[in-house]
Amino acid sequence: MGVGDVSKRILLGRKLRSSQLGETLLPKRIALPVFASDALSSVAYAPDEVFIMLAIAGASAYVWSWKIGIAVAIVMLTVVMSYRQTVHAYPSGGGDYEVASVNLGRNAGITVGAALLVDYVLTVAVSISSAAQYAAGAIPALIGHEALAASIAVVALSAMNLRGVRESGTFFAIPTYLFMVSILGMCAIGLGRLFAGDLPQAESAHLQIQPAEGWEGPLSQIALFFLLARAFSSGCAALTGVEAISNGVPAFQRPKSKNAATTLLLLGLIAISMMMSVIVLAKQMSIRYVDPHDVHRLRDAAGNVLPEDYEQHPVISQIAAGVFDTFPPGFYFVVSVTGIILVLAANTAFNGFPVLGSILAQDGLAPRALGSRGDRLAYSNGIVFLAVMSIVLIVVFDAETTKLIQLYIVGVFVSFNLSQLGMIRHWTRHLKTETDPAERGRMMRSRAINTFGLCMTAVVLVIVLITKFLAGAWITILAMMVFISVMKAISRHYDQVTLELAADEQDKVMPTRVHAIVLAARLHKPTLRALAFAKATRPNVLEAIYVSIDPAATNRLLEEWDERNLDVPLKVLHSPYREVIRPIVMYTQEIRKANPRGVVAVYIP
Repeated sequence: MGVGDVSKRILLGRKLRSSQLGETLLPKRIALPVFASDALSSVAYAPDEVFIMLAIAGASAYVWSWKIGIAVAIVMLTVVMSYRQTVHAYPSGGGDYEVASVNLGRNAGITVGAALLVDYVLTVAVSISSAAQYAAGAIPALIGHEALAASIAVVALSAMNLRGVRESGTFFAIPTYLFMVSILGMCAIGLGRLFAGDLPQAESAHLQIQPAEGWEGPLSQIALFFLLARAFSSGCAALTGVEAISNGVPAFQRPKSKNAATTLLLLGLIAISMMMSVIVLAKQMSIRYVDPHDVHRLRDAAGNVLPEDYEQHPVISQIAAGVFDTFPPGFYFVVSVTGIILVLAANTAFNGFPVLGSILAQDGLAPRALGSRGDRLAYSNGIVFLAVMSIVLIVVFDAETTKLIQLYIVGVFVSFNLSQLGMIRHWTRHLKTETDPAERGRMMRSRAINTFGLCMTAVVLVIVLITKFLAGAWITILAMMVFISVMKAISRHYDQVTLELAADEQDKVMPTRVHAIVLAARLHKPTLRALAFAKATRPNVLEAIYVSIDPAATNRLLEEWDERNLDVPLKVLHSPYREVIRPIVMYTQEIRKANPRGVVAVYIP
């Protein structure tokens, strides 16, 4: 075993046999943190985005925060219930892609596939960038180096996932559960103090928010609607990651569909509880929070501009500081676990992207390499590809979450809509043949759930496109179009190759003659063995070919060929432009044209 193999075993662990695939399947207690970390971690930035959007019109608009939270919660619950139908109907792991392909056609499936691929890359970029911002706030040395820190985190995360789904899941389970305990515990204590009447104000409660330019004064109904729509669309970032479970059903232990559906329900209930509690506490503690690039809009109680070195802490940090004002370890625990979970949230994408990539590869829409399992039975190529694409995005946007978040949501809501429409057609098709009244009733309830889900997600998609298009959503749409074009090009290539390789009756016909060519770069042992092997096949014609790009080397080879008195002629192909492959290809094509029913056999030492 070489040095490279030893290093690989140390990093990734021992190889696993294909028969050990069942040992990598996940129980619900591990599957929840593996597939739900992305949706749960959105609690760390989705409420922030709601308050940032409302702050455009000043702190008075915060009165709408809990209502927007309820609207987001209704959409999330609807999507969760819709996906519970999907995991039962399509347990193979194709998720939205399979639903759209089967019920809406190939183009719809390709669109969903492209949307999900883009969304997974953005999930990693946004989560890791947000964690880097948290880390920079705690470690001043990282300020200005957030992109580098985020890139290193992506590499470390991909290395963990290359060790296998079960091992990475076990590693990530503890921090994810600690995050749930910390946020739910903080919110429970905070709400308890609220009802007891001793909930303190946040550190930013004394500040004033100057409305953004053009938003001063009373708002018209149209302006208010647009403001609430922007806040709602930003809050819907909490829904990203919900679809990952439908793509990861094959990773669950049996019964796969039932376990996946249960995990989905737990995810929805926990995420909604956390998000609503954070928004309510933030409102009750009078938190003032604006876009990090617009801190100059904050004023102190006297209306003066804040110092340039003023540091605005995230919403959860301010809540934790207030709730645990008499117990500092509680504050540090919440902030630390939140920073960790933002890194681990990207693990949802590292589990969903490779599985989706393998399915696309099986369908001829992605390179076949994405469908190959590595030594640890993970889809290694998909993991590496996701890591590279995410790092590129992090570097290009300098790990700024505020910029990346504008690219978010679009892809996942495109897949939501097509998935819901596909499920409606699925139930309608099955209702035409189903005769059992009980089963028909179940199918009709499922179709009603998916219909309601389609209405909700369609409204959200329209709002997102209108409010975020110029802010960066157009980049996501462009990226989706690029992925769609690439997948169609790959499909055409594989179709063409399949057509060329298709057997017909003429393939049984014996060739009229065999023209054998041995490529000779030098006259050494490999060349002599290739000549001997070619002779053993008894071709009609046998010759050696040398491509001349250096006259001196050509003369030396010709002299040595004559000295050895080889009974095989050496033909020299001159290449004035120093090409090697092209002259050989052109020569073999000329032989083929001269005798179409013959075979040209090329031996490469």
